[in-house]
Amino acid sequence: MLMKGKKGLVIGVANNKSIAYGIAKACADQGADLILTYQNEKLQSRVQKVADELNVKNIYPLDVSKEEEIIALRDNIEKDYGKIDFIVHAVAFAPKDALTGKFLNVSKEAFTIAMQISVYSFIEVAQKFQTILNDNASLLTLSYLGAVRYIPHYNTMGVAKAALEASVRYMAVDLGDRGIRVNAISAGPIKTLAASGIGDFRKILNYNEENSPLRKNVTIEEVGNSAMYLLSDLSSAVTGEVHYVDSGYNVTGMPIVE
Repeated sequence: MLMKGKKGLVIGVANNKSIAYGIAKACADQGADLILTYQNEKLQSRVQKVADELNVKNIYPLDVSKEEEIIALRDNIEKDYGKIDFIVHAVAFAPKDALTGKFLNVSKEAFTIAMQISVYSFIEVAQKFQTILNDNASLLTLSYLGAVRYIPHYNTMGVAKAALEASVRYMAVDLGDRGIRVNAISAGPIKTLAASGIGDFRKILNYNEENSPLRKNVTIEEVGNSAMYLLSDLSSAVTGEVHYVDSGYNVTGMPIVE
């Protein structure tokens, strides 16, 4: 029960196939008291099913593009839970036209949306939640290999993930004086709702399975266990890092550009 006595927020659970679900379940299995969010009413029932499964007491609305909702979430959590010990940020989005065609042709509007949702939301949540984070808390976000290599059809999201990884390093320094750790997990390709928006994603899955050292694709359970380690006291000396959980995908990788 490595997470017993810890309270934490998981942002981005869409269903029981999402990476955020794998993280939430691993933490719940180790005794954590979880708080979940849903983006809108359409997704509320899906998140509620996960909450019921994991014995989560409360779920709250949160659209990370709206500052007022981030503030309202912080205030509600403070009222209902007091201070918390960890935050998982599993949110990313780019308009379809930012993931197709040539990256060079991305519009300013699409680029801005991708950066706001995928990067700045992590920074803003950390900003607004500083007052209710316990010392020695842990913040975790999700990246992907496209941050450091060219991945076909990933385009603007790759640039956003690169900015997210850089943000992890700067946030780690800013929050380090309180012992608060900031890390990212870069998972290998996983068939999730978000991944369905990437062109030829099945080819990436198949290539990875055939060419990675472990000859398999990573699972949400494996990512969840690694995340649980980073959120627990076992990782008390680990911050500002990007951890690859990918069955060796980054070792062999696609035939792509470094």
